[in-house]
Amino acid sequence: MIAVVIPALDEGSRIESTIRAVRGSSGAGGEAQVAGLSGRPNSGAVEIVVVDGGSQDDTTVQAAQAGAQVIRTGPGRARQLEVGWRASEGDVVLFLHADTRLREGWVKDVADALQDARVVGGAFRLEFDAPGLFFRMLEAAVAFRVRCLGLPYGDQGLFVRRRTLEAIGGLPDVPIMEDLDLVRAMRRQGRVVCLDAKVETSGRRYLEAGRWTTAVRHLGALLLWGLGVNRARIAGWVAR
Repeated sequence: MIAVVIPALDEGSRIESTIRAVRGSSGAGGEAQVAGLSGRPNSGAVEIVVVDGGSQDDTTVQAAQAGAQVIRTGPGRARQLEVGWRASEGDVVLFLHADTRLREGWVKDVADALQDARVVGGAFRLEFDAPGLFFRMLEAAVAFRVRCLGLPYGDQGLFVRRRTLEAIGGLPDVPIMEDLDLVRAMRRQGRVVCLDAKVETSGRRYLEAGRWTTAVRHLGALLLWGLGVNRARIAGWVAR
């Protein structure tokens, strides 16, 4: 079984379509291969857990109506991810942003990658849903970062074996960059791969806060994280 854990906060306008994409693009062929990961005859299902961080809109209603398990917790993406995976039952956990869409055949893509016992997890290639040269350049920059540094972000759909999460003790409760902490811990346990298959994420945050301003803040946050700067200071700088 693959557990898809979606942290959400005021995503009522998007959460239903995100869940629908998870279910609609899973594919029966991939499910059969996932079953082989654990040996259980019914392990080919996809489990969806939405962890709400205190939404003021109808996020939880929309998620429940779409068929997801809904858990309410305090705000903070790291906390939401930690609560979500521990409440799930999947042999593999896929952390998915509420504004990121999985594409057709994603289950098979994950299952194929995990046939290699050395692989503990990975991520998809990133594609934005917004047109324009800026976003194509941003996609290329992300691919370069992943290829050279081996550091995919959470908006690329991070997947990881459950036993690996248990071995590293889950996710630390930090205010920002929890995805990079997770990837770094995963790499200590085995190989982390980046698939050729893509996910589509929203460009709304760049459009709302300013394209270049947001890009520079993200780059600065990455550099500060690499230098070990206090997370609260990084979070304040990027206005998260």
